[in-house]
Amino acid sequence: MMAKKVLIVFAHQSSASFNAAAKSAAVEVLTAQGCTVEVSDLYAMNFKAAATAEDIKGDVKDAEHFRYQEETRLAWEEGRLVEDITAEQTKLTEADLVIFQFPMYWFSVPAIMKGWIDRVLTCGFAFTGEKRYSQGLLKEKKAMLSFTTGSLESMFSSTGINGDMNVTLWPIQNGILHYCGFQVLPPQIFWAPSCASPEARQTMLEGWRSRLAGLLEEKPLSFISLDCFDPKAFQLTPDVQEKHASQEFGLMVGIHLGKPLPPQNQMKAGC
Repeated sequence: MMAKKVLIVFAHQSSASFNAAAKSAAVEVLTAQGCTVEVSDLYAMNFKAAATAEDIKGDVKDAEHFRYQEETRLAWEEGRLVEDITAEQTKLTEADLVIFQFPMYWFSVPAIMKGWIDRVLTCGFAFTGEKRYSQGLLKEKKAMLSFTTGSLESMFSSTGINGDMNVTLWPIQNGILHYCGFQVLPPQIFWAPSCASPEARQTMLEGWRSRLAGLLEEKPLSFISLDCFDPKAFQLTPDVQEKHASQEFGLMVGIHLGKPLPPQNQMKAGC
């Protein structure tokens, strides 16, 4: 197998954290497999989270009505994005797999990681109006979430107080990763390590190491192809709707056709 390049986008303030241990395990196991692994340690880099006009060298097109997406697309085309953005885009261009390692904050990623997403995945580089979802510009790459929760697994169930984790993951895995075309691998979730015993935390890390040994061969989650939608209204085409009319479950978590959500759709490949 050809050696792969892996980028780990890491967001935790402490090198003694469980997230840091999970990141280190990924570096160790993937490197031992012959992969080239690079880590973007966002807190150590003091990575700028806010998406502002300062991300552009030189004058902007419309200073009075500044529109970040339009201005950064133009700046990307003209080579006028600032160095911290272009450095991360270079890492991403070279990577075959991207692992986002983080603690879940408010049912999402930490602000500094959201800033990386906002600033690095610029229009023109990661997607366009025509090239998105299954046609996204990063469709040759794989990506995955690896994160810790503060709550127990049972609390993220369909009867739990936090709700179904599949629903929580939909905006990130579909609305960010799949939107840019990534082939999204099932997430690695470390359930409430802060509430676990040292032995249980070690077991979690050993499970991650075992998964990492075959990670590059895993199949991605299933998403609906852009071809299944009308190009003008962006609604599922009548033939696709008719084909699934008699099915027990909806197509996906967010595109469910008014039916029960497909179990584990954002957690396991093939669901």
